[in-house]
Amino acid sequence: MPLYEYYCRHCEGIFEYFRPMRDASLPAPCPQCHRDAERIMSSFNAFTMRDGYPRRLPDKGTYWHLEKEVKTLATRMRHYEHPELAEPEVKPKPTKGELEDKAEKERLEKADESYRRKWGIDKQGFPLPIAVKKKEPKTIITPHGRAEVKD
Repeated sequence: MPLYEYYCRHCEGIFEYFRPMRDASLPAPCPQCHRDAERIMSSFNAFTMRDGYPRRLPDKGTYWHLEKEVKTLATRMRHYEHPELAEPEVKPKPTKGELEDKAEKERLEKADESYRRKWGIDKQGFPLPIAVKKKEPKTIITPHGRAEVKD
C-alpha cells in the first residue's frame, strides 16, 4: 500500500497514512482533532546503495557524499572532505620583505658563482677540472722544400 500525506486545515498539521490506491483521494481523519483532512501532493527521494555510497534514483551515475552530489568516489579524504567539495588551499602571497630577501639571495648566489668561476673552484671549494687544450700541429717547411707536421 502506498503512503499518502494529508493536511488538516483546522489544526494545520501534516500527517501520513498507508491507504489503498482506491481510497487515496478520499479525506482522512486527522489524528489530533479527528476532522477530515485533504490529501496533499508530496514528492519523495528514493536512494539505493551502490559501491558503499547512496545513489539517487533514477541513477545518473553520480554519488552522494554528506548530502551533496559528487561525480567520483572518494579514495582519499581528509576530515570527511570529498576532493570535489573541498576548497583549495590558498597559498599566501609573499610579503614585500620576503620578495626583497629572495632577490638579495639570488644576487648573492650569482655573485658567488662568478667568483668561483673566476678562481676555478666548485661549490664545495674543490678545484675545477682544467680543460686541456689540444695543440694544433705545426707545419714546418724544411730547407729541402718539404712540409713536415710537428706536434
